[in-house]
Amino acid sequence: MRIAVGGLHTECSTYSPVLMQETDFRILRGEDLVSHDYFAFLSDHDATIAPLLHARAIAGGPVARPVYEAFKAEFLDRLTQAMPVDGVYLAMHGAMYVEGMQDAEGDFITAVRALVGDVPIAASYDLHGNVSQRIVDALDIFAAYRTAPHIDIAETMQTAFTLLLRAIRTGEKPGLVWTKIPLLLPGERSSTEDEPARSLYAALPERDQGPGVWRADLMIGYVWADEPRATACAVVTGTNQAAAAAEAARIAADMWAARDAFGFGPVTGPLSDVLDLAATAPTAPVILADSGDNPTGGGVGDRADVLSALIDRNWQNALVAGIADLPATNACFAAGPGARLTLSIGATLDPSGTRVTADAQILRLTGEHADRQAVLRINGITVVLAAKRRPYHNLSDFAALGLDPTTFQLLVVKSGYLSPDLAPLAAPNLMALTNGVVNQDIPRLSNRHRPAGTLPFDARADYTPEPIPSARFR
Repeated sequence: MRIAVGGLHTECSTYSPVLMQETDFRILRGEDLVSHDYFAFLSDHDATIAPLLHARAIAGGPVARPVYEAFKAEFLDRLTQAMPVDGVYLAMHGAMYVEGMQDAEGDFITAVRALVGDVPIAASYDLHGNVSQRIVDALDIFAAYRTAPHIDIAETMQTAFTLLLRAIRTGEKPGLVWTKIPLLLPGERSSTEDEPARSLYAALPERDQGPGVWRADLMIGYVWADEPRATACAVVTGTNQAAAAAEAARIAADMWAARDAFGFGPVTGPLSDVLDLAATAPTAPVILADSGDNPTGGGVGDRADVLSALIDRNWQNALVAGIADLPATNACFAAGPGARLTLSIGATLDPSGTRVTADAQILRLTGEHADRQAVLRINGITVVLAAKRRPYHNLSDFAALGLDPTTFQLLVVKSGYLSPDLAPLAAPNLMALTNGVVNQDIPRLSNRHRPAGTLPFDARADYTPEPIPSARFR
C-alpha cells in the first residue's frame, strides 16, 4: 500500500497588507517530511509512504501568488514521480488565501484529484478552515480539529490517515456531505474551553458511531477572510449518504440554535479599560492578550499600541512579548548588550499601525539572521523585539530568552485565547479589543465576498440546514 503525503498549511487574513513569501514557511521535502515530529504518526502504520512536500507557516497575510504556484507545481511534480499511489493524505489548514485567487485549497486539492484519478484522498483541517463545494467534491475523507486552542492536531492527522487506510484496505467508498451554516465567529468567541462550543464539540465523537458514518466535523470557519466560502459548516464523512446527511443537518441545527450563546471567555474590553483592571489586580501575573495583532490568527504582529499605552501610564514590572520589528532588532544587535539607545518601535510591516519612540537599554540578544531577538528595557517595561513575525505563546519561548513570565505583574502577548502553556498562569486573563487586521469588531469588517445572509454581517432569524453530498458521493 503506497500513500502520498504532503500539503499546504496556513491561515490568511485578507485584511493584511503583508504578503507571505517562501521564507515564511517551514518546508519539508521528501525524507525530511517523514522524519519530522509533525508526521511522527506515519511510522505507526504498515504502509509505504511517498513523502512529497509540506509547507507550513503561522497565520499571516495573503500568500504571494508566485510562491503558491511554485509550491503547487513542485507538489504535483513530486506526486507525478511517486505514481502510482493507492491514496493521498493532505495535511492542510483550510484558510489559505492566495493573492488574486478565491478558494486556494479548492484549486490545490482539485489539481491533486485530476492527477491521481479515482484513488481515495483524505485531508485533515483546522476547525478554523473554510470549506467549499469544490473542496468537498475532490475529497473522500475529511477530519478537522475538535479543540481550540488546538491540542488535538496529531490526533486529527492520525484519524484522517487511519480512515484513508481503512478505505483502501476494505474497498469501501466513503464520501462527504456538508451543509453551510450562515454564521461566522472569531476563534476568541468559540473556544472549545467555553460553552456552547465545548458541548457542541464534545458531542461529535458520539456522532461518529452511527451506521454508515465515519467522521463528523463542525467547522467554525475563518472570519477574517472575505471569501465566498467563508462560513461555518458541518462536514460528515461516511458510506451511507442519508445517514451522513442526517448527521450534518443535526450538527448544523445545533450550532445555529446556540448562535446567541457564543461569547468571549476572558474578561474583554477596550485597551484602556482592561489596563485599568490590570492595574488594580491583587494577583499576578495578569496576562493581557493584544487580540487585534495576534500573529497566530493572521495579525501582522508589529503594532506598538499596548506598549505606547504602558509608557504613557509609566507602568512598572511589565513584559511585552513581543513586537516584530526587523530594523529595531538590528539596531539593538549593532549597539550590543548593555547599550542605551533611542529606538523607533513598531509599524515596520504595516505602516498604518502604531509606532513609539523611546529610550531603551539592551538587556539580551539571541539568535541569528531572521531568528534574531532582542530583550530591552524601557523604564519599568521589558520588551521583546523579533526580526520576524512570531508568537510568544509557549513557556519555552520565554525560557530561551532567560525570562520567567511569573515574575512580572503584567505579561502582554499578541494573542486571542491563551495557549495551553500560558492559560494556567493567568491571574487573571484579560483580552484587549485592540486594532489590527484580526480585530474583533467583526460586523465592521469590509464584506464584499462572503455569502449574503451570513451573521453577523447581515440580519437573519431563520435557517434550515440543506445537506449537500460530494460529487464523488453522488
